[in-house]
Amino acid sequence: MFIQQPFDEFLEIKYERIAENSVKVTLPIKPLFVNSVGLIHGGIISTLADIALCNTVAPDENGKQKVVTVELNVTFLKGAKSEFLTARAFAVKEGRNLTHADCIIHDDEDQVIAKARAILFSR
Repeated sequence: MFIQQPFDEFLEIKYERIAENSVKVTLPIKPLFVNSVGLIHGGIISTLADIALCNTVAPDENGKQKVVTVELNVTFLKGAKSEFLTARAFAVKEGRNLTHADCIIHDDEDQVIAKARAILFSR
């Protein structure tokens, strides 16, 4: 099960659970997501990372997320022109209240374009 949110539906995100604490999230790129330089906007890449990272912790029985992001660090490694982006995220350490998670984002040629790290707080 994944977090059910209207924003994710608007973005047309597709999810795949790789393991209990690991996910693959794919985002199709729309012209709206491209900046004036012709690259995918950093805010879109950051949003994809945040969505993937939060889904490393399974939602509650109603599909509501159990964590919120308290820290998000995104490092952009390469400008992206792509039909879609894929984020692979996994929980590195799950504690009582905090989860540390990492994410790698690839373009449609499987080139790494960004990496992200988050600290998530269980509510």
